[in-house]
Amino acid sequence: MQLGLCGIRPGEDSDSRDTQTSGSSRSAQGAGVPSRPKTVDDISHQDEVVSALRTSIANGQLPHLLFYGPPGTGKTSTIIAVARELFGPQFRENGRFLELNASDDRGISIIREKVKSFAQGAISGSSTMPPFKIIVLDEADSMTNDAQSALRRMMENYSKPVASRCAKFRFQPLEKVSMAARIEHVCKEEQISIHESAAKVLMDVSGGDMRKAINYLQSANQLSGDNITEDAILAIAGVAPKELFHVMWQHVAKNSFDRLKGEIDDIIYSGYPVLTILHQLADEVVGHPDMDMFKKAKVCLRIAEADKKLGDGASEYMQLLDVAAFLMRTYHE
Repeated sequence: MQLGLCGIRPGEDSDSRDTQTSGSSRSAQGAGVPSRPKTVDDISHQDEVVSALRTSIANGQLPHLLFYGPPGTGKTSTIIAVARELFGPQFRENGRFLELNASDDRGISIIREKVKSFAQGAISGSSTMPPFKIIVLDEADSMTNDAQSALRRMMENYSKPVASRCAKFRFQPLEKVSMAARIEHVCKEEQISIHESAAKVLMDVSGGDMRKAINYLQSANQLSGDNITEDAILAIAGVAPKELFHVMWQHVAKNSFDRLKGEIDDIIYSGYPVLTILHQLADEVVGHPDMDMFKKAKVCLRIAEADKKLGDGASEYMQLLDVAAFLMRTYHE
């Protein structure tokens, strides 16, 4: 048995799925259904991972693997591409591949019953295939403690942390060059026209997450057809226009809290995601020419605290208003 622990993602909830998408297909299943890279060599911007896995595939041997990194960088896509190259295009049907994702039960009973029984079953299929199976536990960090303990005992006869038994590969966020090439590939494959400025905005709002970029591209395609504009990308991503922050800075500079509060009210009523607004505001603060580095650091720390409080269930309105008021006070210190 080879174990792929795919998907330890710092700071991400377990509802999100990882896929570095190489294209989309407007088939009977619906427009814009993503498809994964077919081979390991198709994985973008993970050269060290690809090189190591290419050697393992050539040798027909795999260690236990631990893939970790930000979402949308190709962790799940990579192990699926490995399985396809080792076991052929029907790898899901030939009894050699088992995938448990975030929607599956992660309790100890699943590890003891489903995973253990699959691992202990006889190996079927062609003798030309490597003599092992692959089990993928996507987002392994969401497993219960008891399930992790049971998994350790399956991997070895002595107790050490799971990570110590795995070859660890960190997946880096995709650089814009890699994202641009992949987006161009998708648009060409799907016969979609996207303005250069829109493609740049798409990469900016995606933050190195290829899955997010493809999802935005698909939604923008459905919204505006095959000629995607910058406005369509911004609308889909829920990103506030630059003009909004220009007005906010005017109120801050004039020390007009009432008008600043009115602007915050408008942001809330417009339905912009407050987390997105905070991230944009942090970028605005960092790039502002009239604030020194100490003031910028203070405001960014306050934004980070608000981000944490929102994650704990705090009021979006109160947190955004608090950050805005703190920004104004700090600006005039």
